[in-house]
Amino acid sequence: MSLVDLDAVALDRSLQELAQVFPEVKVSSHQVDVSKESEVIALIHQVTETSGTIDLFCGNAGIGTALGLDAPNQVWQSTLDVNLMAHVYAARALMPAWLDRGRGYYLLTASAAGLLTNLGDAPYSVSKHGAVALAEWMSITYGDRGIGVSCLCPQGVRTPLLFPEMKASVAPDSDSASAPEDAVALAVVRAQRILEPSEVAESVVNALATEQFLILPHEEVAAYEQARASNRERWLSAMRRLQAQISGG
Repeated sequence: MSLVDLDAVALDRSLQELAQVFPEVKVSSHQVDVSKESEVIALIHQVTETSGTIDLFCGNAGIGTALGLDAPNQVWQSTLDVNLMAHVYAARALMPAWLDRGRGYYLLTASAAGLLTNLGDAPYSVSKHGAVALAEWMSITYGDRGIGVSCLCPQGVRTPLLFPEMKASVAPDSDSASAPEDAVALAVVRAQRILEPSEVAESVVNALATEQFLILPHEEVAAYEQARASNRERWLSAMRRLQAQISGG
């Protein structure tokens, strides 16, 4: 098993936690910026050289912005790089070996925002829709060639993405979401049903066992997606009302 993170402190903490629970499992750690293709390629090459062909790749990196169209181009690009292009880089590097042996599995973590939307965060919503589309494309293109693809689309999960104060590299007394728009965006998502990472992990393990494509730890998301697809005008109207409530309109 190999763990990957950009945050060295968080990476070390995850490594220690895993060693405590599964001391018999050999784990390597790698500090990598997945938004850079060269680092992703180097990672996959290194792991393959030391551990053999990768059987399951879990692409779980993600960032949010709490910004709309006014987000600077750099923010749009960095969000797309992490939330979408990182999957392109990894899949592109993995696929040749997987296709040669007729086996491989890619678990892509997107978001319920990739099926619906995320009020107050345009770059995040757009990038996650792209991630879902990429997962669908890979499943269609490679599904009959031995390649499994699953797309994980949770809503709120108790992780540093939703609770920035949990970040290992953030001081306990720091204000990691001080901007008003950040607070509003976080409040919207935190108002949903929050799952623990262990609950999401259980959903993932069960889904991988049956090679289920769409993984929805929050079962209600399926109904939301069906409502959106069956009557998009009504869904948009409902979302505008919710947006107005949040904005105090």
